[in-house]
Amino acid sequence: MQKIVTVCGMGIGTSVLLKMNVEKVLRARGQEAVVIAADIDSAPDVAIDAALILTSPEFETQLNGLQADVVVISNFFDLAEIDSKLADLVSEL
Repeated sequence: MQKIVTVCGMGIGTSVLLKMNVEKVLRARGQEAVVIAADIDSAPDVAIDAALILTSPEFETQLNGLQADVVVISNFFDLAEIDSKLADLVSEL
């Protein structure tokens, strides 16, 4: 099973919200992945074996260069945006 890491500054607020919404999108698609919330400082270690990293625009440059694909989500509450951005990538999981 593939791993997705959601990243925010502190790892306890918005990354957990994004994690829960990614899990909703995956369930709606009938797909599974391990989804883990992390803060920006621990993200490189947590994402070492991840397929995807989802984050906000302000953290994208700090995460580029990691092995996982980085996907920027502008609105963590918008399930349609999350679904749209994951549409092609999730089919590969």
